[in-house]
Amino acid sequence: MGITTVGVVGAGLMGSGIVEQAARSGYRVVMREIDEGALSAGTRRIDTSMARAIERGKMSTAERDEVLDRIEGTTDLNAMAGCDLVIEAIVENLDLKKSVFRELDRITRPEAILASNTSSVSITALAAVTTRPHAVAGAHFFNPVPVMKLVELVRALQTSDETIDRLRAFGASLGKKVVVAQDTPGFIVNYLLVPYLLDAVRMVESGVATKEDIDTGIALGLNHPMGPLTLLDYVGIDTTLYIADVMYEEMRDPKYAAPPLLRKMVNAGYFGRKNGRGFYEYDGVK
Repeated sequence: MGITTVGVVGAGLMGSGIVEQAARSGYRVVMREIDEGALSAGTRRIDTSMARAIERGKMSTAERDEVLDRIEGTTDLNAMAGCDLVIEAIVENLDLKKSVFRELDRITRPEAILASNTSSVSITALAAVTTRPHAVAGAHFFNPVPVMKLVELVRALQTSDETIDRLRAFGASLGKKVVVAQDTPGFIVNYLLVPYLLDAVRMVESGVATKEDIDTGIALGLNHPMGPLTLLDYVGIDTTLYIADVMYEEMRDPKYAAPPLLRKMVNAGYFGRKNGRGFYEYDGVK
């Protein structure tokens, strides 16, 4: 069965990006948020992103209007009933995600695929709460979604080959390079990325080098677009801590144990770019 209508549950930074990319690729998209305020914030993110694309000559105003016409915003989860694929992009909380998957399983057609954009939660656990575990998988996008070229598909123990094939074709239709991982904590990218980020924090914590010199060393020495501490601020220090804790709980490997400095920063409210203070300070962000 082809995919023509896509639902996205959650219109935060990741969810709104998925909505935009799907609509720009010709899909009808239903975007659901918990209330009107959150829905309006998601719409503003999409508007801002496409305004930048227009400024850079990558999109015309007519194309923007066509994209917006393909997006339907709602606060009613039942609006997902006609979707061929629903991607959950809410907060990283297993119990909340399970609740959403139970409801989506009830609301959507049996042949619809249910996917999660999670970067850390077990897809196998989400599939297990549905009556269609073969049609559940991970579809992990990267921020900012319209720019980043990768999507990780995650195969739960129950996921069928047909589901992976359909999602692979969907990802390619969005202009993404698709990779497939088994349902292991962190999948491919975070499995390797999180220990690297935590080691950078440990280096600051132990006084090996300043944050500036660590970032400069990696950016220039390894030809990375940014150093690990700048990247931590971009990803979100709170988000990284949550992912690290989930991975450590699952594998009990010391390389995933969050250093005390990371937890102290989260407790102090230093989340990174999103609220203006992390390893660095950011003007104009509140």
